[in-house]
Amino acid sequence: MSTTLERVLPTAAQSLTRSQAPRWAREVALVLAGTAAVALVGQLRLPLPFSPVPVTLGSFAVLGVGALLGSRRALGSTVVFALLAASGVPVLAGWQGGVTATFGYVLGYCVAGVVAGQAHRDHSPWWRGALMLGASALVYVPGVAWLVVSTGKPLGAVLAIGVLPFLWGDLFKSLVASLLPRCRL
Repeated sequence: MSTTLERVLPTAAQSLTRSQAPRWAREVALVLAGTAAVALVGQLRLPLPFSPVPVTLGSFAVLGVGALLGSRRALGSTVVFALLAASGVPVLAGWQGGVTATFGYVLGYCVAGVVAGQAHRDHSPWWRGALMLGASALVYVPGVAWLVVSTGKPLGAVLAIGVLPFLWGDLFKSLVASLLPRCRL
């Protein structure tokens, strides 16, 4: 999965650089490529019968976009993604759109992309891993808050359906994302 992102994003950036495109056009293209990566990779999902939150690779895509594009572009990519989802464009898992019970996690992507984008800088592997774990954890803050409001369930029940089933997967995604190579785009 990461090799596809590594190939597509740098290739797009190199072709823009070769054509001497204006800097703003290159930046817009990279942000939109990041948005597309989050939308497409996030389609890979596993519904859980006891939770409105499916297991997806959306958070992994956000970590990868941050690691490859840096904080500023990751923020742009995730904000565009959130705006598209809120507008009803089917970019969420299962080709859905709208402000659903899981929309808080989408808002968490914005913060996570910024933190994961710090791994774009020259850091040790341990620090990159810590950044990715922190970014993954930050997705839960607005995700849980939104889930409490949208479902009306108490915090303990929401933690049981919206956090606990995802911890091991997010740990693994964070580890893999921390191994992504730095790219200068």
